[in-house]
Amino acid sequence: MGWLFYTDRRVKTYADEKAEITRLCTFDSDVRRTELLKACKVGSTWYAAVKVTNLDGTAVEDRTYTPDDDGSITLAAVFLTRYEDGRWGYKDMEESAGPVESRVPLSILNLLSEIKDPDSYAHAWRQRCRDWAAIPDYEDGDKIRLAKPVTFNDGSTCQIVTATYYRRGRQKRRCYRIEETGDLIRLSKASLAGSTLLSTSKAEASPVLAEFFAGAGSEIL
Repeated sequence: MGWLFYTDRRVKTYADEKAEITRLCTFDSDVRRTELLKACKVGSTWYAAVKVTNLDGTAVEDRTYTPDDDGSITLAAVFLTRYEDGRWGYKDMEESAGPVESRVPLSILNLLSEIKDPDSYAHAWRQRCRDWAAIPDYEDGDKIRLAKPVTFNDGSTCQIVTATYYRRGRQKRRCYRIEETGDLIRLSKASLAGSTLLSTSKAEASPVLAEFFAGAGSEIL
C-alpha cells in the first residue's frame, strides 16, 4: 500500500496522530474484531500491537501467528508518517510485510503472539527490534569499548570512549570523549551496538561496585 495524505489537515499534533492510529487499528468486520493494545511513536514511525479476535469465540486461524490461550492473535503494525505542506500522511504495513524500520519498544514486542515460522521475515524483524532495544543507554562517566572502531574524515579512528555531555542552551546533549585525545564526538545509537562497558562512574560511590567493575574490566581487556 502507498502513502495516504489527509487533505483536511485535521491531524496536526502528537495527540491527533495517536488518535488516528487508534482509529485505524480499531474496527469490526462481520467475523472479527481488531483493537489497539498499545502504540508508541519512535522518530516519525508509529508502532502498534494489534489484537485480532473472532466474534464467535473460536481461535483465529492464521498462517503466520500461533493463537494465544484465548484464541486471539496479536501482531505488530508499522505506520510510517510524515507531513507534506501541512498535510499528515501515513503508510502502514504489518510486520510480516517487510518493514525496514525496526525500533519498536520491548513493551510492544512483549504483547505479540508467537510466530510459527522461525525463518520468516516477521521473526527476523522482531530480532532486529530486540537487538536495537538491547543497545545500552550509557550514563555520564561510563567508559566503553565500541564493537568496532569509528573512522573519522581525517582517517583517524577510536574505539574506547567515555560518555559525557555538552550544553546547548538549557539542554544537555549526549556526546563521547575520545580516550586517546580527549576530543568530544557525537555517536549514533546504531554505532553503540555490541559495545561493552569497561568502567562506570557509579563505582566511585561504592567500594563494592568499584571492586566488581575492576574485575569486569580486567576480564574484558
